[in-house]
Order: sequence, then C-alpha cells, then structure tokens
Amino acid sequence: MSQAVFFFGGFQASQQHVDAWRQSAKQQKPAIDFHAFPWPAGVTKADDRSAIEGFKRHGVRDAVIGDIQGADADTIFIVGHSSGCAIANDVDANLKDTQHIALVSLDGFRPSAAQLDRDTTQVWGAICEGVTSLHFPAMSQRRREVYTATGCKLMWPLHFSLVNTNARDGQVTGTGDGYADCKANLCFL
Repeated sequence: MSQAVFFFGGFQASQQHVDAWRQSAKQQKPAIDFHAFPWPAGVTKADDRSAIEGFKRHGVRDAVIGDIQGADADTIFIVGHSSGCAIANDVDANLKDTQHIALVSLDGFRPSAAQLDRDTTQVWGAICEGVTSLHFPAMSQRRREVYTATGCKLMWPLHFSLVNTNARDGQVTGTGDGYADCKANLCFL
C-alpha cells in the first residue's frame, strides 16, 4: 500500500524548518513520498484566514491541490501543524475526492464537522506528565488522538513535540526553534 504525506508547517515555519522535517521523515520511512510546505511568505498573523489567503497567493494552493489529486498513492495524508492546520483543512476542503485522504491536525485548527465525519481524520494533542499541549483536544473531540511526549512540559516544546520528537524543555523556547535537531514525529502514520 503506497502512501504520500503533504505536510504544512505552522506560523513562521521556514523552508529550512520543513526541509529538516521532511528529510528526517524520509530517513525514517523511505518508501513514503513526503512533501513539506513552509508558512506562507509575507503572512505575519497566525489566524486561519491569513494563513489560507497567504497560501492561495500566486496559485500555490491550486498547485498543491493538483499535486494531491494527481498523486497515485493509496493513502494521502494531509497534515497540518498549529496554524498550518488551517491550510491543511482548506486544501482538503477543496479536493474533488477525499476517498483516499487522511486529514491530520497536529495541535492546531480543528477540521470542519464534515471533515470530522470521515473515519480517517485525526486530531492530535500532546501530553507530558499531565501537562497538555497548546491546542490539546477535549475528551469529547471526535477523532481525538494523544501523543505522549517526554522531557517537555513547557508550552512550546510540548506543542512542537508533535512534529519533532526531539523537542525538549530548554531547547525549544518559541516558534523559531521548534525544529531544532529535528526527528520528525510520524505518530499519525
């Protein structure tokens, strides 16, 4: 069964950040086709509307949708982290066919009710010794998944543990260093 992953980094995720994630993911799972997209250039707000509009600019969203629709993988994961979930949700919502799509929210904007109706949708949060991540899904959240992190009980390291299993307290102090020493978290596979 072939798989492809389209990953959308969150607020301020640079090309270098998502390339580090993609490289680590590819090392762990060489048979999977990984694609990774940074936060849209020039977008200075982390809200969903700004993210989506920034990604649409210059046809980037349409190109990604075309790539997803043209992919021949049996399962395609559309994965967003943090504010990048808004982009992932929007890309998914604009696909003609979602039969082979798994939408994944990593500690960010929740998928729509229609997206949550699909069995393949995943909504992830992280926990470490009772401390929960920034956008930890409520017990009642449909499609809720929980990643158990280690060594990160502060907000940013715990938030980034969903994309980088090497995220630790003292190492990650904000959005700029969440991909440091990146070992891609592939909990959604």
